[in-house]
Amino acid sequence: MSTTQAIEIKAVTKSFGDFTAVNNLSLDVAQGSVFGLLGPNGAGKTTTIRMIVSITFPDSGEVKIFGQQLTSKMQERIGYLPEERGLYKKMKVVEQLRFLGGLKSVPKQELDKRINNWAERLQISSWLDKKTEELSKGMQQKIQFIATVLHKPELIILDEPFSGLDPINANILIEVIHELKANGTTIILSTHVMEQVEKLCDDICLINKSQKILAGNLKAIKKGFSSNKIALSYEGESNFLNNNSLVKKTAQYASHLEIELADGANSQELLKQAINSGVHINRFELMEPSLNEIFIRKVGQNE
Repeated sequence: MSTTQAIEIKAVTKSFGDFTAVNNLSLDVAQGSVFGLLGPNGAGKTTTIRMIVSITFPDSGEVKIFGQQLTSKMQERIGYLPEERGLYKKMKVVEQLRFLGGLKSVPKQELDKRINNWAERLQISSWLDKKTEELSKGMQQKIQFIATVLHKPELIILDEPFSGLDPINANILIEVIHELKANGTTIILSTHVMEQVEKLCDDICLINKSQKILAGNLKAIKKGFSSNKIALSYEGESNFLNNNSLVKKTAQYASHLEIELADGANSQELLKQAINSGVHINRFELMEPSLNEIFIRKVGQNE
């Protein structure tokens, strides 16, 4: 059975003068998924997002939302949190949310209920009567997130949503994103925080220098990248690691030793050496490459 696509981008190119921001990009975002749009600064992520929401338009190619060209009416099905924030500093938070909710056609009889529910969920109820300028950057970020989801959009686009959030509030936002996905919402996440991508995303697209260089299911991508790192925990003397041609470098952590194998080295040979050395092995695990490592590796190859 084919997957319904929330977004279809086909051979899209966008230039600004002599600079090509996005070059022949194609990607699909499955409905009800969390999709990571990744890449270094200037790669073309924000331009891609702006084409999805029709802030700008492609020079060539096609963008479809829910199977059709984006219309002004369909904008109400989308929530967009841009990287560049924009709140009215002198306006009270609750007044600001009422205004922004009204722009998205939230029924007046529903508006305050939704604002209060979201304020409670994001733990900012006591700040609703404060002026925006009195709020920290993290608090303002939560206000903008509420404004993005207040009208119950089917598609939510979050550009660097964790900016300014401490670990506790970042975890709250992660929980909320999981809840939205569980309710069938499609979410595009653009962020530099690879750890959050690994926690949230089903599929990813990595863009560098305006071009797609890696795309697909996150779990499948990680399986496709061989790991050359071992997590080792043992009791006894570790002399077998000294001047070992199989070992490129080691890093000691509180619970284990992380070993990076030399090029072409066989992890089973290292395991044999450990056993023969007489140490008691508690853990010997070939580590799955992190998305951050894959990101650095692929971007480096593309330079």
